[in-house]
Amino acid sequence: MVGASLAGLQAAQTLRRDGFDGELTMVGDEPHYPYDRPPLSKHFLAGAWEEEKLRLRAAADPDALGLTWRLGTAATGLDLEAKRLELSEGPALGYDGLIIATGAAARTLPGCELAGVHVLRTLDDAVALRADFDGGPDHVVVIGAGFIGAEVAATARERGLAVTMIEAASVPLGRVLDRSSGEAIADLHRANGVDVRLGVGVSGMRSAGGRVTHVDLEDGSAIQTSVVVVGIGVVPNVGWLEGSGLTLDDGILCDETCLAAPSVVAAGDVARWPNARFGGAPSRVEQWDNAIEQGAYAARRLLAWLSTDPDLATDLAPFQPVPWFWSDQYDKKIQLAGIPTETAAVVHGSVQEQRFVKIYLDDAGLFVGALAWNRPRQAIQARQLLAEGASAEDARAKLAPAPA
Repeated sequence: MVGASLAGLQAAQTLRRDGFDGELTMVGDEPHYPYDRPPLSKHFLAGAWEEEKLRLRAAADPDALGLTWRLGTAATGLDLEAKRLELSEGPALGYDGLIIATGAAARTLPGCELAGVHVLRTLDDAVALRADFDGGPDHVVVIGAGFIGAEVAATARERGLAVTMIEAASVPLGRVLDRSSGEAIADLHRANGVDVRLGVGVSGMRSAGGRVTHVDLEDGSAIQTSVVVVGIGVVPNVGWLEGSGLTLDDGILCDETCLAAPSVVAAGDVARWPNARFGGAPSRVEQWDNAIEQGAYAARRLLAWLSTDPDLATDLAPFQPVPWFWSDQYDKKIQLAGIPTETAAVVHGSVQEQRFVKIYLDDAGLFVGALAWNRPRQAIQARQLLAEGASAEDARAKLAPAPA
């Protein structure tokens, strides 16, 4: 397993649970045992959690799964024909089966090498950013109003820090949610004291003594700051696979069963596969819940591939999950099930009150997703309706408020 991640650890657990008693090796480029990433921008950054609480439960006892851990060691190359994995340290590893769960890396901007400029993807990133927050900066600038940027901005405000959030698009999360929901995100942050700047990009950063002092915007304005967080998305960690023979296209391209090549499967943020439940176009899913489901599925798929039992080798259904995501910002829990589109309809509550449920429809009018703000029961119900293939009419009826 390459990637000491949530998906990689879930794969290891599944292999052992399903009876694999052979040798397992976990390769990870970070020095840490697998940990939970969602709290990095929330509980950990807020100072409410320490590092020990982040470690995933299955990694609490590193010896329990009988793994050989190769932490702080990066995979640098793959020879599919020879079934050999090249490493940054030590001899190459041979394998019978390979699970790739190397995740993604944060996108950066020119100026990210300055002191005070951060991305937030890893535990080490979070430790460095929290240390700067602990120093009590006069002003924090967040570049990017996606989920990571929005969560960091919310945490900074809850810590009493002044925050400006910059987004080049006209609304936050414009590539993820429908427009009115993006506008609701902007309103939420403004109501909590964030200076939200939309429709303007960053032209550069200035520094003094190696530390950032200003962020310059494309409209000619500048913001004085000593702490900047760049949250402009991620790129899948596939550079080490160039020339390997795997198909690389915004991740590792897999079939509908997560198989990327004979004896090789992929899972988590790095995997791109066709989900027939939502049209079958290959896509990646950068979500915590998907990492768990796909890590387990990829392990079972690999066992089926390696099995001499013809039933086991052919009975595994394609991987067709319902994507599921949540974000905690201030006192709001935002939950997304399925696939968002621009065709959205409120079926419960109101956007203005920031307590609502929306359903999303595709071009054919099919129910493909739901967004819930502070409606956790309906969010879970919507996810189940999507799994059942419910119609738009059923979704409207079942997610609407009960009659008085």
